[in-house]
Amino acid sequence: MSNRITAGLDGSKAGLAAADWAAREAELRGAVLELVHADDWPQNAPFAAPLPVSRHRWADDLLAQAWDRVSAGHPGLDVRIRRIDGLAAATALASAAEDADLLVLGSRGLGPVAGFFVGSTGSDTIPLTETPVVLVRAAGARTSGSGRSRQGGPVVLGVDLHSDCERLLGFACEEADRHACPLVVVHGWSPPPILSYAPALDPGVQAEMGHGLETTLRELLAPWRQKYPQLTVDARTAIGQPAIQILDAASDAALVVVGRRIRHSGVGTHIGAITHAVMHHADAPVAVVAHA
Repeated sequence: MSNRITAGLDGSKAGLAAADWAAREAELRGAVLELVHADDWPQNAPFAAPLPVSRHRWADDLLAQAWDRVSAGHPGLDVRIRRIDGLAAATALASAAEDADLLVLGSRGLGPVAGFFVGSTGSDTIPLTETPVVLVRAAGARTSGSGRSRQGGPVVLGVDLHSDCERLLGFACEEADRHACPLVVVHGWSPPPILSYAPALDPGVQAEMGHGLETTLRELLAPWRQKYPQLTVDARTAIGQPAIQILDAASDAALVVVGRRIRHSGVGTHIGAITHAVMHHADAPVAVVAHA
């Protein structure tokens, strides 16, 4: 890693929120912050695209204003800017973040209006990079509308006990330790369908399964508790859809961490359904961490 955080700018409020979040994180880590804009205009847009000179001037102004904003709020931070031409936005951002510690992007999330989504750039970029990607909402874009401050809120991690969780746990523990906040680890599960048809056959089966998952989660976390003895860890296994359990736990989170499997096939989705749901509905910033 290069001890660098890369933040993508697109001129939106969410992009500025991403730059602000990335600046705070870079300052906390003692890292360099690189602000990047990909000059990517559709070739067959239903409107007249500006001439290249105008586009470049707009992009340079955008980067300069963001540099001024971030530098004013974080005077000791090493902030650099870069405009990337000739590549699709997702490809450009993934390339810019190739050896970065984090890639931070703006996200609109999924609001009450149909069609209000994370955005194709964020969704297209995540499968192209193994660098952790953090999606940040603009102020006022929270789905809950609660407006509650998340200062000091926990880091919430969603895990699948049947997957390799080491990289996810390492990232989440480091973030919680760095921010001196609690870590909440959530595993949501559902009983096998057969129990729904014949629950009276063995009333203790579901309780036994739950106890087994709790034991597995405790064993998974044991080495991390030893590595971070000062970290408060709240381990939860809950019956229900995993995405809903993660979102419930993340109502006051400072950061939500979810994973995606690294896939090299060009066929099929590269972001799982649970991660998709959390990306779209979580109010807090969401870190998507690639894992085996």
